[in-house]
Amino acid sequence: MALAYPDATEKISHGRPTFRTANVFVYFGGSVKGGDDFDLSIVVKCESAEEQRACESEPRYFHPAYLGPAGWVGFDLSDTENSKAGEDIWAEAAELIDCSYRVTAPKRAVARLDAGEGPTL
Repeated sequence: MALAYPDATEKISHGRPTFRTANVFVYFGGSVKGGDDFDLSIVVKCESAEEQRACESEPRYFHPAYLGPAGWVGFDLSDTENSKAGEDIWAEAAELIDCSYRVTAPKRAVARLDAGEGPTL
């Protein structure tokens, strides 16, 4: 999903895939400081502190080690038990990736996305 965005590239960092333009917009896999590892998860940048708090109030989300204080949130892709009936976990992941891209990518890349280049949600 992440590589479909304009100018997106993949790079391994600290043993995990990251997806970036000028800045990282998605980390694959994360952990809670002093706690659990979420190997099948994504960590994305939130638009605001309010959005981060709202996400973290849901059971599928977590406050990622080191990145959480900077406005990032983790989304556990393996937690299908806490999915609402009929909800597509991958559609939610796609929305999170899109938001994170828009918050972190250069304005020119976001303009290309808005012009139709890249994924459509």
